[in-house]
Order: sequence, then C-alpha cells, then structure tokens
Amino acid sequence: MKSYAFAIKIVNTFKVLQQDSKEFVLSKQLLRAGTSIGANIEEAIGGQSRKDFFAKLTIAYKEARETKYWIRLLTDTKYLDKETSRILLEDIEELLGIIGSIQKTIRNS
Repeated sequence: MKSYAFAIKIVNTFKVLQQDSKEFVLSKQLLRAGTSIGANIEEAIGGQSRKDFFAKLTIAYKEARETKYWIRLLTDTKYLDKETSRILLEDIEELLGIIGSIQKTIRNS
C-alpha cells in the first residue's frame, strides 16, 4: 500500500533528523502527520458506513496536506536535503491525488 510505504519513509526520515540533525520538534510533527495518513486510510477501509469511510479519508487528506507543510518547512530551514525532500514531496503529491480522486468519486456517486 502506497501510504504504508510512505509511512516507512517518514519514520526513516525522522530517525535521520533526530540522530544526525538533532532536530526534535518539527521532526515529531512530521512523524505524527506522515504516519497518520495510512492509519486513517486503514480506518476508512474498515469503516462502518459510506459516511464513516468518507470522513476517515477526509482526515487522511488533511494529514497529507499537513505532512507536505512540514516537509517544505524542514527543507527550507535546511534540516532536510533537497533529494530527500524531492522524493517525499513526489510521494505526498501522489497520495493527495489518490485520496482526492477517491473522495471525488464518492461525492459524485
């Protein structure tokens, strides 16, 4: 699952930020938001109703937007290198597209 693979990248990025950069505040925000995307998608899949499914997907979308913010901030403050940032931003844009497309399909059906 794309969101699970992304969560692994976020956890590994968090480890590097903590160990190498000694960044302890922003990296925790990135970890929380970045790993919650997949968790909320999993909850959506197990949702009890269509409304519940959509609500959890909406939370996942919001967490993805927040994750994008933290990636950009960590990059612009020189904690994240450009290559790591590029990879994470490509992944988060793909996740946003997938989640947004599913939401649109649900709304239109």
